[in-house]
Order: sequence, then C-alpha cells, then structure tokens
Amino acid sequence: MADVITYRDAVAEGIAREMRRDASVVCLGEDIGAAGGVFKTTTGLLKEFGPERVWDTPISEQAIVGAAMGAAMTGMRPVAEIMFSDFLACCWDYLANEIPKVRYMTGGQVTVPLVVRTANGGGLGFGAQHSQATENWALTVPGLKIAAPATPADVIGLLAAAIRSDDPVVFFEHKGLFATKGPPPPAGHVVELGRAAVVREGADVTLVALASMVPLALTAADVLAGEGIEAEVIDLRCLVPLDAATVLASLRRTSRLVTVEENPYQGGWGATVVSVVADEGFGLLDAPVRRVAGECVPLPFADALEAQVIPTVDKVVTEVRRLTVY
Repeated sequence: MADVITYRDAVAEGIAREMRRDASVVCLGEDIGAAGGVFKTTTGLLKEFGPERVWDTPISEQAIVGAAMGAAMTGMRPVAEIMFSDFLACCWDYLANEIPKVRYMTGGQVTVPLVVRTANGGGLGFGAQHSQATENWALTVPGLKIAAPATPADVIGLLAAAIRSDDPVVFFEHKGLFATKGPPPPAGHVVELGRAAVVREGADVTLVALASMVPLALTAADVLAGEGIEAEVIDLRCLVPLDAATVLASLRRTSRLVTVEENPYQGGWGATVVSVVADEGFGLLDAPVRRVAGECVPLPFADALEAQVIPTVDKVVTEVRRLTVY
C-alpha cells in the first residue's frame, strides 16, 4: 500500500478488508456499486466482490435500513450507506425505534449486527439540508453505538470494530475530511470502540473534539503554543461507548476543559461530556468548563455565513485564552 491514504479511500479499504475476512459482510446503498458512491467512498467494491455482496438500492432510506435490519437479523453483517447524515431523518423509525431495541426485547436471542455509514457535517457550503452534524441525534437513542473517525487509519480501524460488533453502529464519515491524507494502518488494524486518543499532550487545558473538529483543535493548539499555552487534544473517536476516563485523566493534568463540537450547542454531545465531568471530576477543575459548538440555526449556504455558525480556530483560541486567565 502507498505511504499515505486519503480518508475517502480508507472507507473503501476498511470495508474491503472486512469483506475479505468475513463472507457474511455485504454492502447496500444508493449508487455504491458501479458509481463507487456519490463521495467515491465505495470505489472498487463492486469489481472485487460482485453484485451478490454490493447492492445498489432504490432512493429510499427506509428501504435501505429496513433491508439491512432484516439481513442483520438473519445472519448477515450489512454495511448500509445513507448518503447524507441529514437523511437519517427519513429512516428514523428503523434507526431509533426498531434496530436498537431488538436485542433487548428478545432477551438477546436476536442480534442486529449492522453498520449504518453516512456522510456527515458542514464546512463545504452544502446548505441547511445537507450540512448538519447529526451525531447528537443518534446520541439520544439507547442501543446505538456511535463512531466518528478523524484520520484515515481510524476510519479503517473503527470500521473493522464496527462491522464486527454484534450491536448496531452508526458510523459518521466527515465530508470535510474525505480529501485529507494520513499513513495507512497495518493489516488487521482494529480500533476498539469507545477508546479515545490523546493526539497532542499539554499541561494547561484539555480540548475534547470529534471528527473534523480534531484537526481544528490541533490547529488551535498550535496557535496557543505560540502564546505559551500548551493544550492537550483528545480525539474521542466514539460517543457510544464514551471514554470519559481518558477525559478525566487529562483533566488531572490540565484542570481546564473546552469541548469542541460541530453539533448545535443545544443538545450537543459536549453537554454530555461536561455533565460527566461535573459529576465525576468536579474537584479536578480550576476554572469553568467551556463549550465551543455550532450555533442553533439552520446552516447557511454562503461560506462566510457558515463560518459564523460552526466552530473555527479563532473561536477555540478565544475561549482558551479566557479560561487561562480565569
């Protein structure tokens, strides 16, 4: 394999690795076959695995997720693609009311080992109906695991863990990261669901981020380092399971916390992280907790306006400066 791989190509590589490993893994979604996916994240899968295992579907999110649910309940491990995460609303009954409850309601007799992949997030000027970060939607539903990788290696490693999971996983791929590059992981690479990564060490403040907010937080940390403020950056990687232990361990070193999330402030995952810290690590804090999050408005189309709504490096730097002089 090449020295670097794009986030986009890592999606197809991660799926292919699991399809080679396990014949029960199948893929379904709109235009994922010959077209290679609207974001070119399934390129090569149809050629290698054929139409028996790579299924182009009608334009119906209910049909895609409903078929995946049935396939998962009867022995397959389907990987279903919903083109934009905004469209999860179209199959919400399956995702919120059916899939996450089957294992519980059958006393473990029936599992639903499926992955719903979806392109998530803003920053590309796709407008209000194609730009939302919707991890917080899934976070409200008990029984769903949630993964959102920030690097190509984590795409492959988390996909492996997600596809092998006996519980349903919603897998958020960030549109703004598709062109980014990183080193490819070795064969057999698996990243355990629910294990965060400290991607930069620092002693002054902890920045907790997810998906595209991870490189943004790292850039903010570089700016702050020039001012003598050393930020520790945590990539959560998953929201369910949530690795609160890594966040609390970081706070023992830094005593200050800023969450950086693209979800709207209202109901965003940062609020859950902050509440856990308030419950379990209040004594570690030397300053108030701050949340940098999306504004509670529909996402504008114009890039200048969109930058006003979603987090930016400047917004993170400003909050950290305020905290360090508290």
